[in-house]
Amino acid sequence: MALKLKRGTEWDTTWERCVHAAPEAFDSEGIRNLVDGEWRKIGQARDHVTPVDGSLIQGPPLVTHDEAVDAVAHAVKAHAAWAKVPLDERCARVSEALDAIEAERDLLALLLVWEIGKPWRLAGADVDRCIDGVRWYLGQIARQLKVAGPRKPLPGPVSNIASWNYPMSVQVHAELVQALAGNAVIAKTPSQGGFHCLTLAHAFMARAGLPVTLVSGQGRELGDALIRGDGIGALAFVGGRANGRLAATSLADTGRRHMLEQEGLNTWGVWDFTQWDVLAAHLRKGFEYGKQRCTAYPRYVVQRKLFDEFLATYLPVVGDVRFGHPLGVESDHDALPELDFGPVIHATKAADLAVRLDEAVSGGGIPLYRGDRDRDGRFLATQTGDASRAAYVPPACVLAPASSWSLHHSEPFGPLDSVVVVDTESELLAAMNASNGALVASVAPDDLAFAARVTEELAAFKVGVNRPRSRGDREEVFGGKGASWKGSFVGGDLLVQAVTVGADAGDERLFGNFPSYSLYPST
Repeated sequence: MALKLKRGTEWDTTWERCVHAAPEAFDSEGIRNLVDGEWRKIGQARDHVTPVDGSLIQGPPLVTHDEAVDAVAHAVKAHAAWAKVPLDERCARVSEALDAIEAERDLLALLLVWEIGKPWRLAGADVDRCIDGVRWYLGQIARQLKVAGPRKPLPGPVSNIASWNYPMSVQVHAELVQALAGNAVIAKTPSQGGFHCLTLAHAFMARAGLPVTLVSGQGRELGDALIRGDGIGALAFVGGRANGRLAATSLADTGRRHMLEQEGLNTWGVWDFTQWDVLAAHLRKGFEYGKQRCTAYPRYVVQRKLFDEFLATYLPVVGDVRFGHPLGVESDHDALPELDFGPVIHATKAADLAVRLDEAVSGGGIPLYRGDRDRDGRFLATQTGDASRAAYVPPACVLAPASSWSLHHSEPFGPLDSVVVVDTESELLAAMNASNGALVASVAPDDLAFAARVTEELAAFKVGVNRPRSRGDREEVFGGKGASWKGSFVGGDLLVQAVTVGADAGDERLFGNFPSYSLYPST
């Protein structure tokens, strides 16, 4: 079919809408950084390659280390003033910011499509989850500040370094709750995307009088300032294990509060199971956003005697996955397409996934499914060259990759699945616990007593029985075990507890995954 870009969704049109909605943050020269309540023309501007079609769009202005240090100093001063603002006023300002975000919901979602390749429905859901989640906290915050309290803001602002995949429902959501609890916040935009959406959201937050700081820059340049900077009260980090490990090491001698969410190889175990129609629905939903999320399930550990039935369920699902240009339509009257995923975050990531698949097969793994990008994808008629399709990856799956495979212990963060066949319960547990801790895991048995027994042995923070687990928000606790998480747990009351201090702050013990002790609330 011949597809074209839906009228009104063009990048130039989207940029003009940003300039109109927040001229203080966007202008003809690009994006500004938010420091001391002002949108400043600082930082070295650069272009950004959108994964949607490989074209160049405006990128973030990268600040220097010294400029980041200055931004932190201003955030520390803003924190001292904000901590004295009464709760009623904090609630009113956060609510005002949410109203503004909600009014521009579609523009924020469209920015996510262009920046990080999210299909339209999922981009809108990211914005909606932020709004709905923070509104829940608005109704709970008065009670939450009395839990083990009365609770007060941290001694300094919260520094936020987050991944690119969920700018609204993870990063902005967290910042608004941190501010609601009485803290100023400082955030770095992710280097790979999300900065336009974050800039627009922070323009609305700043207009509402919230003490927010937003800067762009490379982690190696800004990391020391944003992690160990003088006066920072806590660090909220979402990213990979390598960078998380560096952050944890940097914080080791500071005693500073931290919430470090890191990757883990989430697995789904199948044992003495017959409910294949139920599993099929979960498998299909699991491909949302190309499995570019921390709670995706890229590995399945299957009892050998069930492998044929698993395969009969899995292959029709993966063969029916829809991917392609998120804004491509046949007619301007058509709704935007209902896709499982668009591109991965960058062409280099797509190339890396291809290399990892070839590595698994050359190492002895059996290719169960290997999609074809150009045959299976939905692209615009103008996307004729490889460069415009370079970030698109068809789903693939490999059976029994060698234990020496580079992704044996790591998540692919893309639509590349692996299947491991086992014969015993011990093998099932060993295969599901391969990555030294995961955020989530699931088991698919008919016998719930088996599920209860196995769940206790899995190194995952949340375990689903015949269903997936997600990050969750509101009252649901989130964290990790092993190397998938370091520091305080979050979600509901525990998120507020992590960014406030009680009356006996010196003796306070937080729920979390810490080197010296491990306290896990009921999950």
